[in-house]
Amino acid sequence: MEPKQLALALAEVLHDRQAEDIVLLDVEQLVGYTSFFLVASGRNERQVRALADTLERAGRNSGIRPIGREGVEKGHWALIDYGDVVVHLFRNDERNYYDLETLWGEAPRELYPTPEARAE
Repeated sequence: MEPKQLALALAEVLHDRQAEDIVLLDVEQLVGYTSFFLVASGRNERQVRALADTLERAGRNSGIRPIGREGVEKGHWALIDYGDVVVHLFRNDERNYYDLETLWGEAPRELYPTPEARAE
């Protein structure tokens, strides 16, 4: 699966599980270790853990396994590394603290679902 397709498929899983503020950052021209950061928020620790578990389960069902994961157990912040796509899941206050969207401000970004899809 192409990196962008994988990122959008993962974003769809997050959207279906009611993740908030889903943003896809295209960092391929900025870093050498991945193509996309997928950033999303959960309302609390339980939802962050559930989002991470759901992503991993959906990936396994599609034959895609993460090469690494961190922080899932505590639920404040979770990172799931799929190689071409690195997923960052945060509680809102943690997301504001780390502020990846500003840190990677040069990266082209895409909201999910797109504004066009939201209008439908």
